[in-house]
Amino acid sequence: MNPVKREGYKFCQDICVPCYQTDARMAMKPAAFMDVAQEIAYWAAQELGFGYDSLHIHHTAWVLSRMHIHFERLPAWRDQVKLYTWHKGANGLFYLRDFRMMGQDGTPAVTATSSWVVIDEQTRRLVRPEDLAQLLDVDFNVDDAIAEPAPKLSLPKDREAEPVGEHVVSYSDVDLIGHANNACYMVWAMDCLPREVTLGGQVKDAYINFNKETTPGTPVQLFRLQESQDVWYVEGRVEGKSHFIVRLEL
Repeated sequence: MNPVKREGYKFCQDICVPCYQTDARMAMKPAAFMDVAQEIAYWAAQELGFGYDSLHIHHTAWVLSRMHIHFERLPAWRDQVKLYTWHKGANGLFYLRDFRMMGQDGTPAVTATSSWVVIDEQTRRLVRPEDLAQLLDVDFNVDDAIAEPAPKLSLPKDREAEPVGEHVVSYSDVDLIGHANNACYMVWAMDCLPREVTLGGQVKDAYINFNKETTPGTPVQLFRLQESQDVWYVEGRVEGKSHFIVRLEL
């Protein structure tokens, strides 16, 4: 049964925040928001006729490319929240989808915008929008949770990032597309920060770019850079090439 309800052009899901999605402060982890966002995105796309099953027939799949998440507040364990999502159409090579998480009383908790691409499952290359025009010819709405699309990220040029370890892509990282799931990168990034940072303040904005996929057995070298007291970058590299980059503002 599809867990989402349609409300006009938006899709909505009621969620009770479970304990395993929270940290030692009982606050929802940034990666946990990414988990629930990708799940409702899959269901909403399916309802519109371009979900996982519809694309898989053509040997293609959705892949998240960029995301910007703004945390007004972090939902806590056992909070009852509503998560909304809606399709905003194409923007160049990207397809835009926004999200809004609200408390039961209507107070805002989290807003996000995301940019997706479609890849060929066999070649792993991008599929251009014009090749998907018929499949993705659906109505969309330009209501903005966040007006500007998630930006392209790069490390500041005026200082060197410090190495903080290596993560080998393993069973628990890999999703149904056969590569590390998008939320895992946020887990790795948060794990790279000092404990007093992750538990001493709230993440206000999280930006992430997925530059290249990582597959099982791949060793990812992790680097971090503190731009200011409240701004951190984490980058994952494979053989010296950037595979993802995260910017966290606290």
